[in-house]
Amino acid sequence: MGRTCKPHREDPGVVMSGFFLPVLLLLPLVASVPSPSRLPPKYCRRCCDHLEPPLSPSSRPVTYQAPEVRTFINMTILKGDKGDRGERGTPGKAGAEGPPGSRGVVGPKGSKGQAGAPGDPCKTQNSAFSVGRRKALHSVEYYQAMLFDTVFVNTGEHFNMFKGKFYCYVPGIYFFNINIHTWNFKETYLHLMHNEREQVILYAQPSDRSIMQSQSVMLNLELNDEVWVRLYKRERENAIYSDDVDIYITFNGYLVAPTV
Repeated sequence: MGRTCKPHREDPGVVMSGFFLPVLLLLPLVASVPSPSRLPPKYCRRCCDHLEPPLSPSSRPVTYQAPEVRTFINMTILKGDKGDRGERGTPGKAGAEGPPGSRGVVGPKGSKGQAGAPGDPCKTQNSAFSVGRRKALHSVEYYQAMLFDTVFVNTGEHFNMFKGKFYCYVPGIYFFNINIHTWNFKETYLHLMHNEREQVILYAQPSDRSIMQSQSVMLNLELNDEVWVRLYKRERENAIYSDDVDIYITFNGYLVAPTV
């Protein structure tokens, strides 16, 4: 008879050992995987670092901080020689105009200049006037200039009729003349004035009859000088006679020679 083969039964222990053997081999790997809840180390090491962990901040030794030292350099010792003068810079803008200064001392008189070229003979300088008055004049409590109301000659309008004064526009030597008529029993007292200074007087004492009086003078005048007739102030009445018909009072002047 042939042999009958029985079905082979595996040993339970062998089966279990075959099952647990791979599990046992994986346990070290599982044990080496860090737990997700564990915190990573606070420091890292290099292969060359000491194996001992570093000290905690509380156990570290206290280090001494040296004070800061600043170096001071005396520049006067290191000062070199003076350099060359630089180029002149661009001029700046002009500043505001200041207040005018006080007037200085008058300087010395300069030397006389050279004589100029001869002038045009067709343009001879001249100045002349002749004026009259038709009204009588009586003195008051102050000096008064004699005014005139009639013009005979007034070259260049050098005689001012509103002020009764002649103004010199051509310096030189001038001739002046004044004529008046006295008043009966009244005194007549006049001055011919050069600027504010009396030059000559025309005077007549009180008399029972009136007379004609005259006075003449030559004066050397500068530019803008004034010549006029002033009625003198007296305690008793001082007067000059005239009427509206005839002219008794005249004042004349003309240039004799201009200043060279």
